[in-house]
Amino acid sequence: MDNRAAVLHGPHDLRVEDRPLPVPGPNEVLVEVRAVGVCGSDIHYYEHGRIGDFVVSEPLVLGHEAMGVVVGSGERAGRHLPGTRVALEPGVPCGRCAECRGGRYNLCADVAFFATPPVDGAFARYVTIDEDFAHPLPDQVSDEAGALLEPLSVGLWATRKADVRPGDRVLVTGAGPVGLLAAQAARIAGAAEVVITDINPDRLRAAEELGAGTALDTGERPLDPGLGADVLLECSGAPAAVAAGIAALRPAGTAVLVGMGPHSDARLPVQLIQNREITLTGTFRYANTYPQAVALAAAGRVELDALANRRFPLDRTEQALLASRTDASVVKAVVMPGE
Repeated sequence: MDNRAAVLHGPHDLRVEDRPLPVPGPNEVLVEVRAVGVCGSDIHYYEHGRIGDFVVSEPLVLGHEAMGVVVGSGERAGRHLPGTRVALEPGVPCGRCAECRGGRYNLCADVAFFATPPVDGAFARYVTIDEDFAHPLPDQVSDEAGALLEPLSVGLWATRKADVRPGDRVLVTGAGPVGLLAAQAARIAGAAEVVITDINPDRLRAAEELGAGTALDTGERPLDPGLGADVLLECSGAPAAVAAGIAALRPAGTAVLVGMGPHSDARLPVQLIQNREITLTGTFRYANTYPQAVALAAAGRVELDALANRRFPLDRTEQALLASRTDASVVKAVVMPGE
């Protein structure tokens, strides 16, 4: 049985080819992949062949937002019966370091994360993963929604880091998939008002349709520094949005940097941060969010299916990677390896 996969050989060099079927380790399950969301990191690897210090130096399978069906298991794996639909938490940590033992396994230096060199990802018919990081999905959660539990986890982690509380006014800068899901996560956490900004009218319309809150086009009108938000969830990575968002916080507000921009040396309004005693932090992936994400999706508390508004078979993975670049209405492209 071959394992068809979309393999990146270099910038703008993606080839769909047959690979050997992966063999699950003792604690792993073999998963037939059903749906994989296209993330901005996949697009960046495709366009540039690297993200920061992570360089594609040998062929790499992209894709980390994935779900599928368990079809096999290793000799010590017994949590999931064959046929179980599962969402795949794509980062498997070492479980031994201080960060792992402290519950901060997202900061594990030895994590094996899908589609991060040299670890292959999930744009493939089959993958293996530690059984503890395959989370069962109830029937009411669609395949596409199961794949989007990964970006939902990013949004949930951001609201936890921000300590969003009932009654808060939350500003979300960037209405991409993570921003749209962070806005929903803020509502679930009790935010009384959510303001979301972007310069893409299609994505702002999507925000309004999803009930994300007040949608502002900052390409038409700059963000009001007098907004007085309690929390900023910065999901764009754009330096201008970072500065404008921090300026729109009330004194003693909290800013959480979620989006990863192209410039690691973006300027921060240091004097404003000091004078207003702004709490500033970042996020790196997530930890212990998948059970909550599954429960929220199963209960219908988050809208995921509407975000997945373009589907592609595995043989058209390259078009999926380019979809949001060529069509501004694309919120989230999803690759369906079985189609």
